[in-house]
Amino acid sequence: MPNARRVIILGSGSAGLTAAIYAARAQLRPLVIAGRERGGQLTLTTDVENYPGFAEAIQGPELMETMRRQAERFDVDFIDGDATAADFGRRPFMITAEENDLAAEAVIIATGAGTNWLGLPNEQRLIGHGISSCAPCDAFFFRGKEVAVVGGGDSAMEEALVLTKFATQVTIIHRRDRFRASKIMVDRALRHAKIQVLWNTVVDDVIGNGSVSGLRLRDVTTGTQRDFRVDGLFVAIGHHPNTELFRGQIELDDLGFVVLKDRMMTSVEGVFAAGDVHDRRYRQAVTAAGYGCMAAMEAEKYLEGH
Repeated sequence: MPNARRVIILGSGSAGLTAAIYAARAQLRPLVIAGRERGGQLTLTTDVENYPGFAEAIQGPELMETMRRQAERFDVDFIDGDATAADFGRRPFMITAEENDLAAEAVIIATGAGTNWLGLPNEQRLIGHGISSCAPCDAFFFRGKEVAVVGGGDSAMEEALVLTKFATQVTIIHRRDRFRASKIMVDRALRHAKIQVLWNTVVDDVIGNGSVSGLRLRDVTTGTQRDFRVDGLFVAIGHHPNTELFRGQIELDDLGFVVLKDRMMTSVEGVFAAGDVHDRRYRQAVTAAGYGCMAAMEAEKYLEGH
C-alpha cells in the first residue's frame, strides 16, 4: 500500500518527539504529523529550568527544536501540517494529513492539550512574558513579586499555593462569590497568609508593554473597572485535550482526555497515546517525554506480535 508506515505519530511536543526517537531507534521508520503549530505548549514558554540535562535555562522553542533535530538524526520523517482525518475502524489504520492518505500498522496519539485562555485583547501577546498557565513551570521567575491567579477550581488553588513559595503576594481572582474547588483545597488557600481573594471579579485585559505590569479588573456586581498592579498572571480555568479528531473512534473521558486501557494503549488495539492528551494530573514536559518513551516501546512490542 502506498504511503504505508509501521508507526505514525500525531504531535510534535515532547511526547511525540520522544516517541519518534525511540521508534526510529527500533527501526520502525516512524512518520510524525507535526501540526502547523509544531512543538507543543513548550513553544509558548520562555525559560525552561526544570527539564533535566540543561544546567542553564533553555528557551522552550529552542528545546523543542533541539529534540526535533535529535529525531531527524535518526531519519524520522515529518509532515509539518495537521492531521485532518483518522480511521481506526480499519486495518491498517488510515490518517489523512495535508491531503495525503497515510496507512499505519500502529498509531501514537501525542496531540497534547491546550490551555483555556481568557480571550483578552493583550493576552496572547504577553504569554511567556508574565502570563503563564503553569505555576510549577514558571513560579520561580516570580520570586519576590506580586502575582494573580484566575480561576476557582482545585487547579487554581494548587497554582496559588505553589506561587506562595516564591511570590510576596498571590491574589486569586474569581468571577463568583464562592469557589467550586474542594473544601480542603479552599481551606488551604484561604488560610495562607500570602493569598488574598477578589470575589465577583473578572479580568477585562492585561496591562503591559514588554511584560505584565497590571490587570484591568471589573466588579461583576457593579460594573466598576479598576487597574490592579501585578507582575504576573496565571490562568487556571482548565485545559482542553486536542482529541476532537478522535471522538467516536477511541474512548475519551468526560473532559475529552484519552482513556488508556493497558500499557499506553487506547481502547483500540494498536492505537497508543502519550502525554497531555491523556495526562490530566502532571502536564510536565518531562513526564510527557516519559510517556512518549513508553508508548513507543509498547508500540514496538505490539508490532512484534503482529
